[in-house]
Amino acid sequence: MPDGRTVAVIGLGYVGLCLAATLADRGLNVIGVDIAQRQVDDVNSGQLSLYEGGLQDLITRCVASGRLRATTDYADASNADVLVVTVGTPITDEGTLAERQLRSACQSLSTHLRPGHLVVLKSTVPPGTTRNLVLPLLEGGGLTGGEDFMLSFSPERLAEGTALAELRDFPIVVGGLDDRSTQETAKFWQEALGVRVMPQASLEAAEIVKLADNWWIDLNIALANELAKFCALYDVDVLDVITAANTIPKGSGNVNILLPSVGVGGSCLTKDPWMVWQSARQSGLEIHTAPAGREVNAGMPAYTTQLILDDLAARGRSFSEATVAVLGLAFKNNTGDLRSSPAQLVVEALVKEGVQVRVHDPLTDPAQVEALLHIQPAASVQEAVRDADCVALLALHREFEDLDFAALPVAESCLVLDGRAYFPREKIAMIRKLGLGYRGIGR
Repeated sequence: MPDGRTVAVIGLGYVGLCLAATLADRGLNVIGVDIAQRQVDDVNSGQLSLYEGGLQDLITRCVASGRLRATTDYADASNADVLVVTVGTPITDEGTLAERQLRSACQSLSTHLRPGHLVVLKSTVPPGTTRNLVLPLLEGGGLTGGEDFMLSFSPERLAEGTALAELRDFPIVVGGLDDRSTQETAKFWQEALGVRVMPQASLEAAEIVKLADNWWIDLNIALANELAKFCALYDVDVLDVITAANTIPKGSGNVNILLPSVGVGGSCLTKDPWMVWQSARQSGLEIHTAPAGREVNAGMPAYTTQLILDDLAARGRSFSEATVAVLGLAFKNNTGDLRSSPAQLVVEALVKEGVQVRVHDPLTDPAQVEALLHIQPAASVQEAVRDADCVALLALHREFEDLDFAALPVAESCLVLDGRAYFPREKIAMIRKLGLGYRGIGR
């Protein structure tokens, strides 16, 4: 055990689960707290409803060892030395923080704080939230931040599918209420995870770091998506262009254009740029790049849908008689997360045009898929693609990487729509040699 301390992780969503399991695996005693009884039961039984490679086994092992347990009782957090808050922080339709979950967690914690506690907020928030919302709520229990307890902000910067590895490798950003809070938080992360820590001068600086990361990523993907559309005008493969363009040194690295796709999803990239935009507007600054990136990326499912419809029309296929098989419903490859998935918008748009749509994703919860799309998912690839006029690969999970297109029971001249597979030229040539069509985003 790194230092014999006990950590309470408040909020057992995706980030909280990955963090709790990793800390327990590193030898700390971890108490997971969540108001949802199902989340607590899932952890204690080791049966998770979300997919992250390696997480299921890690939690099962840590629960069996006694280093990890979950509860709905906030009072148990008082027994911990460090309290890490990882509750959800969604936004409203106006782009402001929906405070309910964060406010509730802080109010519940306030009555169980004791002198010497270190409270670390990891949930993504607009600048000033830790100081102006979290601190007063925590002080509502009678203790004073900076005197009786320490408070810092340390953003999560994880990508689904690689989170467990990133927790053991990525630098961690820390900004405290005061020097002691910053130093103690930095020491905790160094000892608990053994990673590099990057202290910031204030709570607000640390809050902005996370927003800057996702602002850049979303805007870069928007550039890639518009570049893909531009390349399509000239029958140029956007992946060739990106590969060549990225060879130029710039700044501390090279030009680094990311990859185009069917769209951006998940809980971070779809909301964090709006946090930037709304926070700036409230202070009289008009930010233009954040909403521009969001507009471009939000339009990609419609663009992808039109590629499919145009191909059907060009082959003389009536939409009402056509079948499209969508493989991969999660918002990215090798995850089962359906939150804000662009695949949902593609399916809905096709259905609206009268197209029969079948769906299959081995990593998603079938009940969640049916509730979201009102389509019962096919049990296998073969069932999904039978007699399909188009096979749309919208998330290339590992299970799809070795698809034998020659053996798929699809309709004659079926289109393979590459929404996130990035097939190499050799595979595209093979697909076309089989008499199938191929279209990609900017390819």
